[in-house]
Amino acid sequence: MMARPPVGWLFPLATALLLAAIAGPVLAVLVAMPPLEAARTFAADGGSALGVSLRASLAATLVASVLGVPAGYWLARTSAHFRIAAAFLLALPLAFPPVASGIMLLYVLGTRSPIGAWLAAHGMPVPDSLLGVGVAEFFVSGSFVALASMAAFSSLDPLYEDAARTLGAGEWRIFRRVALPAAAGNVAAGIAFAWLRAIGEYGATSIVAFNPTSLPVALYVTLSAAGVRQALALCYGFVVLAAAVLTAAWILRRRVVL
Repeated sequence: MMARPPVGWLFPLATALLLAAIAGPVLAVLVAMPPLEAARTFAADGGSALGVSLRASLAATLVASVLGVPAGYWLARTSAHFRIAAAFLLALPLAFPPVASGIMLLYVLGTRSPIGAWLAAHGMPVPDSLLGVGVAEFFVSGSFVALASMAAFSSLDPLYEDAARTLGAGEWRIFRRVALPAAAGNVAAGIAFAWLRAIGEYGATSIVAFNPTSLPVALYVTLSAAGVRQALALCYGFVVLAAAVLTAAWILRRRVVL
């Protein structure tokens, strides 16, 4: 086997600088406060907000997965022109400023809009409600699942699906028994990233539903009222949540792939 030539100093230097720039602030948060102090402060200032964020983000991610995984499968197998157009539309909310996303949602689903007024009249108001938190989080994160699923299904070898069709399997059976198991690792990673994006959403959520207080809103309120030290505990909680979810997604992906 031919030995790899040395890559020189530029590439490892760029890597080291990038890692330092990204990981440095995270490590600073972890060493700034003892874990027990962070846990106590988090429980006092962010416990109820964590419950709101977990319920809303899990519901938003569930809806995104129920819609996004089959949509990604179908888009991966439809015409290229439609796939490109659909991917463009799905990517738009990911590029919007979060506050702009919140204003759009408030215009469409606020109590003065036809849809929002109808929902409010039927006991489902969107502004300043748990439903509003979930809607805002879904809007800014739901595309992750569809786009990740589309990429995952597009990378599969069509030979196995074609073989299943020759044996008489229908599209639902092929999706459930052939395509989804093969793409499960990458699909799960997309779902994990969608959930992290949802639970960390502040801009759109603060516009649509400042109350009930979600975790990012509680972080802002704590920073404004009590200062950086108290807010660090909530940042600590975000770091732990993100690390746990990314680790679980990585383990799941390795198990599925291997």
